Amino acid sequence: MPEISVLIPVYNVQKYLKQCMDSIINQTLKDIEIICINDGSNDNSLDILKQYASKDNRIKIIDKENTGYGNSMNIGLNTAGGQYIAIVEPDDFIDPKMYEDLYKIAKENDSDIVKSEFFCYTTQNNQSRKSGSLARFKTNKCIDIFKNPHLLRVQPSIWSAIYKKDFLISNNINFLETPGAAYQDVSFSFKTLCLAKKISLTTKAFYYYRTDNETSSVNSKDKTFLICGEFDEIDSFLNKNPDIKNAVNAQKLIKQYGAYMWNLNRIGDNFKNDFINKFSKTFKQYYENNEIEKEFYKKINKKDFLMLINSAKDFIEYFKKQQIKNEKRRNRRKMFSIRINSSRISIVLFGKQIVGIG
Repeated sequence: MPEISVLIPVYNVQKYLKQCMDSIINQTLKDIEIICINDGSNDNSLDILKQYASKDNRIKIIDKENTGYGNSMNIGLNTAGGQYIAIVEPDDFIDPKMYEDLYKIAKENDSDIVKSEFFCYTTQNNQSRKSGSLARFKTNKCIDIFKNPHLLRVQPSIWSAIYKKDFLISNNINFLETPGAAYQDVSFSFKTLCLAKKISLTTKAFYYYRTDNETSSVNSKDKTFLICGEFDEIDSFLNKNPDIKNAVNAQKLIKQYGAYMWNLNRIGDNFKNDFINKFSKTFKQYYENNEIEKEFYKKINKKDFLMLINSAKDFIEYFKKQQIKNEKRRNRRKMFSIRINSSRISIVLFGKQIVGIG
């Protein structure tokens, strides 16, 4: 039995695939299997995978028709024979010691999940920035979601973690098999964090998440409402597990509101009105069910929220005005900005970075 099964869902990523594969085959932890699920790619991705498989017998290729990310991941989970499951998106890459370090933590603590920080990486300037999302949590002992519900608001980033295979099987955790490749990690991340008895965290970062892949897009009607399906699945899960719902529902609603706003900013303009109407109806129902509590308003502007649920039309106009203001603000920042966080300082003047420390 391999120590870790690495799942790679592949679809038309020939531009980045070699960098991804090189980072995995050169892991310092050698006892791994690498399962590449080719989801009907029509570029050279499959040929690249075959080249690697011919030189490394740890690589298994599953070639199938295009059925979407969720189905690919479930096939990978069912095929995996490792003690732990890892996921790498094929346009990303990882540090050579990632799985050695995470597996060591997992074995020391008998962890259901070991989750690490990650880097946001931009191809254009070859720069990376540490996410810093786990800095507020304890990393020297196992935690669970009942004592740390705020962990649910961390970006799903399912690829910056490893998961015990027996834990996933015993809890029947898998991916929604909705079309496309957007948001299917949301309900998977939520369920794993809620059901895990032992979650280990490390503030070390190993995973390089590419933020400027030009082929990533949600400008299609098919993808507009995928995030809603993920949260419908989460609601169904919580309704079947009332103890978990009592512990985490406030954080879930804050996360959901933020996710819907993020989606709203990304989708094409042609779909914004329809999505806002759906957004409004969904949260109005939560409000009428008395699920919106004081903690929600600590993170979500109450005035904006009440406008959303009482008049979707007014919210649409308000949102469009905010978009214009935000665009002007972004343009000013492109001319001059100073950004400071825990891992980096950058100064941009007339659109060019003149100082970058970190």
